[in-house]
Amino acid sequence: MLRGCTVGPKKKVLLLRKSVKSPTYRFAQEKVNIKFIDTSSKMGSGRFQTADEKQKFYGPKKEEKAEKKEKRGIKA
Repeated sequence: MLRGCTVGPKKKVLLLRKSVKSPTYRFAQEKVNIKFIDTSSKMGSGRFQTADEKQKFYGPKKEEKAEKKEKRGIKA
């Protein structure tokens, strides 16, 4: 979450970078305790935080299913 206002439409992606000069005002010098960073896309191209989470949702791939059948001796 961002404190204050931002420029542009609400669904536009923002680029956050470190400032060139370090700020000296009191609010900028407060310690920040970050508990969670959401890495999934809000633009619709990503729903999952990790590859494991995605694999668990979608299940095994066709190649993995074929490999399991070959190991058991069943032809596809």
